Parts: sequence; structure tokens; C-alpha cells
Amino acid sequence: QVQLVESGGGLVQPGGSLRLSCAASGSGFSDSTKNWYRQAPGEERELVASITGTFPPYYDHSVKGRFIISRDIAKNTVYLQMNSLKPEDTAVYYCNVVVGGVMYWGQGTQVTVSS
Repeated sequence: QVQLVESGGGLVQPGGSLRLSCAASGSGFSDSTKNWYRQAPGEERELVASITGTFPPYYDHSVKGRFIISRDIAKNTVYLQMNSLKPEDTAVYYCNVVVGGVMYWGQGTQVTVSS
């Protein structure tokens, strides 16, 4: 079992930055695939960024060059640094890890980009 708790969301002006954190407890985090998803109102949940082992991170085309996914294995934490934020980045952001083929989700954190 893995429990995930996100933090770092909030209201930011266009062009601003936020860093989301996802703290994990339980076993298997270090070897897991770690993902950030987001879901805007009326839209499907979409994969934003993913990191697995030593492979290069994956980014959706809409965030490539602006968002950075990283992890601190010693702290059991995965991060999403979000720069040059746009109103269309407004969504609930969810941390997700895959351990042994099982997906675990955090509760989500709201990010609102607005002037």
C-alpha cells in the first residue's frame, strides 16, 4: 500500500510559478513510476509528466519546456515545478505512482492561474 499527499497548489498570476509536492508513505516508492496528472472542469484527466528510473522524463506537449518533474527518493517525494503558468493550466493536479502494476492516487491539489 502507498499513501500519497499532495501540497503546493494555489492561486497564481499568469507567468508565475508553483511547485507541487507529493509525499509518499508505504513501500515500493523508490522503484515506482511517478506521474503527475491534471483534470480541468469538464475535461478528462490527462497525464502531464512522468518519471521512471533512469529514463528521460516524459512531458505532455502542452507543458514541455515549462514544467519539470523530479523526485527525492530519500524523502519519498516527487515534485512538479511549474513555470510560465498559463490560465489553461488551471486544474486539479493529482500525484500518481504505479507499484507492482497497481496505481495509487493522491487527493489532488487545486492550481488556479488567473489575474
